[in-house]
Amino acid sequence: MSVGPSNFAEVEDYLRRLQDRLCAALQAEDGAQAFKHDIWTRPAGGGGETRILEDGAVFERAGVGFSSVSGDTLPSSASKQRPELEGRRWRALGVSLVVHPRNPYVPTAHLNVRFFCAEADGVDPVWWFGGGFDLTPYYGFEEDALHWHHTAKAAAGDAYPFFKKWCDEYFYLPHRHEPRGIGGLFFDDWSVGGFDGAFATARSVGDHFLPAYLPIVQRRKDLEHGERERNFQLYRRGRYVEFNLVHDRGTLFGLQSGGRTESILMSMPPAVTWRYQWWPEPGTPEAQLYKEFLIRRDWVPL
Repeated sequence: MSVGPSNFAEVEDYLRRLQDRLCAALQAEDGAQAFKHDIWTRPAGGGGETRILEDGAVFERAGVGFSSVSGDTLPSSASKQRPELEGRRWRALGVSLVVHPRNPYVPTAHLNVRFFCAEADGVDPVWWFGGGFDLTPYYGFEEDALHWHHTAKAAAGDAYPFFKKWCDEYFYLPHRHEPRGIGGLFFDDWSVGGFDGAFATARSVGDHFLPAYLPIVQRRKDLEHGERERNFQLYRRGRYVEFNLVHDRGTLFGLQSGGRTESILMSMPPAVTWRYQWWPEPGTPEAQLYKEFLIRRDWVPL
C-alpha cells in the first residue's frame, strides 16, 4: 500500500495530541513543576518539540519529545536492518517519553510510538510503525508488574505474546547478561493490517501508557526511603544509561542522522553512579530484584 501526505498528516496529528496528553497527565501528577517547551529545527530536514520537566516533587526528570525529521540517505543504524533501503529518501515521525522518578520505589518508564517511510523514484515506498513501552523498577512489586503487563496485553491484543517476547529480547544488556527491566511491549517494521490496522496498533500502545504507569506511580510515590534506596536507584540507573548508549537503535539512529543531541539524550537520568564489582547482599530487597524480577517471566497468561 502506498502512503501519501494525508497519512503523514493523520499520524502527526495523533502524535502531537499524544504528546499533549502525556505532558498534561505527568505535570498534574507531579504537582510542583511544569514542562518547559523547546521547539527546534533540524538543518538536514524537519524538526520537533522537546518538553522537559525537571526537579519535580514526583519526577526528577520527565521528557516527552515529538519529532518529524527527514533526509536523503538512511543512517547505518537503519539501513543495517534493511539494506535494501540504502540510498532512499526517508521521513520519520515519533513521540518518545522517558520518566525518571524521584522515589526509588517508583520505576523508570519508557514509551515510544513512531512511523517511518523510505522512498525512491520508480518503486513503492516502504513504511512501517514501531514503538512500545517498558518498565524499569529499582524495587520489585508483584502487584505493579502484574498491572503493567495486564495493561500491555490490553494494548496489544492478540499481538501481546509476540510484542512481549520482542521486548524481552530487545531491552536486554548482553554484556551484563540481564534484562533492563521487566519488559512490556516492543514492535518494529510493523505493517500488519495495512496502514489502518498498523496505525490502530500503534495508537493503542500510545493510549495505554498512562493507564499502565500512573497507578504504579500513585501507589509508590509517597513510600518512605533513605540513603540506601537512593544509592541503589543511582546504581541501577547506570544500566539504563549503558543500554541507551550502547544498544538502543533509536538513540543510534538519532545521533547518526544528525538529530538534535539534547533531545536525543533527554532519556538520560539526571544523576547516576557506577560501582566496581558490586552485588547486593543475599536476602535483601535489592537482591530480590535480580532474583525475581530481572528475569524473563510470563507475568500474565499469553
